[in-house]
Amino acid sequence: MTILHCTPSSPISVNILDSPQRRRTTIRCSVKIPKNILNATDSGSSKFSLCPCGRRHFLGEATTTTPFLPIPPSHAAQTNSSEVLNKLRPPKPDWYFELYGWFRSSGMERYEKEIAGYKKKLFNQVGNAEKVLEIGIGAGPNIKYYNTLPNVSILGVDPNPKMESYARKSAIQAGLKSEDFKFIHAVAECIPLEDASVDAVVTSLVMCSVTDVTQTLNEIKRILKPGGRYLFVEHVAAEDGSFLRMVQNVLDPVQQVVADGCHLTRPTGESIIKAGFNGGVDINKASLTSFYHLSPHIYGVAYN
Repeated sequence: MTILHCTPSSPISVNILDSPQRRRTTIRCSVKIPKNILNATDSGSSKFSLCPCGRRHFLGEATTTTPFLPIPPSHAAQTNSSEVLNKLRPPKPDWYFELYGWFRSSGMERYEKEIAGYKKKLFNQVGNAEKVLEIGIGAGPNIKYYNTLPNVSILGVDPNPKMESYARKSAIQAGLKSEDFKFIHAVAECIPLEDASVDAVVTSLVMCSVTDVTQTLNEIKRILKPGGRYLFVEHVAAEDGSFLRMVQNVLDPVQQVVADGCHLTRPTGESIIKAGFNGGVDINKASLTSFYHLSPHIYGVAYN
């Protein structure tokens, strides 16, 4: 198991525990934390914050003494989200959305059984979250892991509108009240939610298929409350020079076509570390036998 810790104010510390000797190796290096919010000052004294997907929020002079209170997304912001959706994910025929929705609902059972142990361990770290956003919710296979949270409400984001019926069915099966689940048709790069509005964000097999990983991570940081948690389970590129990496390199173009833009060779763990979460990042590695080309996995928590 590998655990990575990163904070923006200190170098990265990577602790590697190797079996059977259980040796501990510490690697320290410095990373430059990218900015995800652009600030601009107009001709007056008021300040504005421009979020990564183009929304503009009024801060005002009161922010020097009071917490930041973002303005709810306007109609223009909602329209912008739709424009980004259509740009990054051009509309496809209904049959395509239906087919992929069916596959995510029925074709991933073997995978979900094998990954269940890791997910249970991970979702126990969601804390006392009451508002959870899952990006790329798909057919909702993770909803059952939230039913132990009291007063929880789930927001599910997905660019495939046909996923809503599958996700709602999973919510009902998990015992979630219908009013406690909301489906949002949008892309991860531009989510129509307020700044600092959710307690936890979850992605599961999502970063492989988003158009812009960095932009997606900036959105996650934007919508998370201070102290909020980002939980992730993602397949990643195999080690350079390995046979599996060679297989991934060959299959990657085909995978993108048949699996709705999924990339096999993304270094997602490195991207999450470089995103600069204030509270650091814990990352674990796992290997699976199901879907061999997706075997290298990372799962963990980033603290906002």
